[in-house]
Amino acid sequence: MNDCNHSRRRFLVNSLLAGTGIAAFGGVSPLVRLARAQAATDHYYIFCYFSGAWDVLLSLDPRDPAMENGDYSETLTNPGYSLLDDDGHSIDPFVTSSGLFVGPYIGNLAAHDDKVVIVRGMSMETLTHEAGRRRFITGKPPSGLQARGSSTASWLAGHLGVDDVIPNLSVRVESYNEDLDNYATALKVSSVPDLVRAIQPGASSLGLLEERQIDELLARASLCPKALSSSLWQLSEDSRASAATVIEQELAALFDFQSDAPGMAELRLRYGIAGSGSATLATAGARAATAVTAITQGVSRVVSIQVAGNLDTHYDNWTTDNGPFQEAGFDLVAAMIEDLESRPYGDGTTWLDHTTIIGFSEFCRGAMVNANMGRDHSLANSCFLAGGNIAGGRVIGASADVAMGPTTTSLLTGVSDPAGEVIKPEHIMRALMADAGIEDDPADLRVDPLMALFG
Repeated sequence: MNDCNHSRRRFLVNSLLAGTGIAAFGGVSPLVRLARAQAATDHYYIFCYFSGAWDVLLSLDPRDPAMENGDYSETLTNPGYSLLDDDGHSIDPFVTSSGLFVGPYIGNLAAHDDKVVIVRGMSMETLTHEAGRRRFITGKPPSGLQARGSSTASWLAGHLGVDDVIPNLSVRVESYNEDLDNYATALKVSSVPDLVRAIQPGASSLGLLEERQIDELLARASLCPKALSSSLWQLSEDSRASAATVIEQELAALFDFQSDAPGMAELRLRYGIAGSGSATLATAGARAATAVTAITQGVSRVVSIQVAGNLDTHYDNWTTDNGPFQEAGFDLVAAMIEDLESRPYGDGTTWLDHTTIIGFSEFCRGAMVNANMGRDHSLANSCFLAGGNIAGGRVIGASADVAMGPTTTSLLTGVSDPAGEVIKPEHIMRALMADAGIEDDPADLRVDPLMALFG
């Protein structure tokens, strides 16, 4: 990144932090907005995607098992716990120590219930995987299947990550950048080995002197009048310089999880990574380790990872797969919470105090068991958030008693309210952006933020 563009970006960021050109949000004074924005510079984010549409009856939004003995024509909800292959589990919902009523496959996340907020009764307004996934990622309904707008991850990285080496890292999760600065665009990889290949120097037939001379020539050329008048040229130079910075810092060693470097054995144990073999580096556990490493080692501001998959269970594989696959994802989130909480931030807080984790899926599965012993798609959804400024140990909203559909909720209190709004992904995205110091609505989401997330 050349000095001119770096200065321009820093000026834009400082202007945002100081409230320049930003409309007041909720009547907050400029000094309060400035204080919030300065605090937000210590914010980091991990988006955790559960791919395939989770069954929230098994985790985030359970029902009383006694409903299985009821009249489904009235409730249009069959919890189906008695149909599951228990695999050693007690197939019943339970109440956590913080009083959260959760499903039998919530896994180790239950041990961190005091840090978790569950959002229920959301509306996704689609039954299509691609549309639901992109709706949550961007906070906007797609145009057909085409995503509209930038990912929330890109907005956050663009606002806070100007000085990070890889502001926005995405591992097996879609990401979009529409008209934001180039540095906000996600580095998208499919696995840890892909990431390592992307950030380590490749073989070159040139000597070190020749490479430096070429770099200097390209940098000088980008400052000529013709180059300065070309946005494409400046974009290319930004990309070239950013890539060079990444390679020069020799970051690949941070993600060599099978090495004997200090701390790697403990990390492998925490995330279930084998000490050898390339296959284990393509697992969800390796992706979780990557997210925490990238955040805590100063590499990234925002990381998106897929933590669970194969949840599209329309057939009798629902009885054996959806719950355990969800649980594996929740266990990884719990491991990340424990990892972040164990790492001091340096000011008496921990990395978890500065890192918000967002868990989502494209929508949830239907409330009724179908003729194939599976569950189909639902317009409704749930999600969860933990860490950062999230006020944990609570449930926001509720799904309907009939068919578990969306309901209305107060965005300020999180309590079900006939005069409230149906929660949608954009309410959550607006809240995350406001918490990051983005006080207006530059993403044009056209909703108020779900501020109940912060207590």
